[in-house]
Amino acid sequence: MPTPHEAEKQHTEPEEADKPPSMSSHEAAPLATPSRNPCCLCWWCCCSCSWNQERRHRRRQRAWQAPPESKLQPLPSCETCAPPSPEDVQSWAQSFDKLMHSSAGRSVFRAFLRTEFSEENMLFWLACEELKAEANQHTVDEKARLIYEDYVSILSPREVSLDSRVREGINRKMQEPSAHTFDDAQLQIYTLMHRDSYPRFLSSPTYRALLLQGVPQPSSEA
Repeated sequence: MPTPHEAEKQHTEPEEADKPPSMSSHEAAPLATPSRNPCCLCWWCCCSCSWNQERRHRRRQRAWQAPPESKLQPLPSCETCAPPSPEDVQSWAQSFDKLMHSSAGRSVFRAFLRTEFSEENMLFWLACEELKAEANQHTVDEKARLIYEDYVSILSPREVSLDSRVREGINRKMQEPSAHTFDDAQLQIYTLMHRDSYPRFLSSPTYRALLLQGVPQPSSEA
């Protein structure tokens, strides 16, 4: 027969068995790790996407908002140029160089670029040509600054598309501007117009209409 002490022990043991096992300090359940913010993991990508979206938004606004007036001297209007001869129009299809070496060709091409909302490419190219013809250093400094503000700055609605290498080169050269500060950028925009806009111009209704104007009409006399 169990003694009173043994009986009391048998009565208390089941209650202790029902208790959850205690955990030592090093066995404590790990604290829940806060989930990472996806934006924190791709901070640069998010900023880049936001900047690209803002840039595209500014370009779309050109379709219905007039850009701020440039501080550069206004360029001749396309309508003030003499009409091209049929021979000139036909020569433009031979090469982009012939188109760009023709004042009438540049005017017609500039009007086409305006319909594609990329007229700033031609305006930038023309501004660079004017800068290269300037000899006065004070005027060079002022024109270079205005060209940068109008066409290179990312804050400008007329900003042209330049790669990072060319932009870095311009930023260095702007410390001491010269008539050739934008030569690399001008060549890059020239190449862009040649490869991207020029083929569409040749197949555009604008150019085809000019070609038809130079074709002799059949006589109506029988």
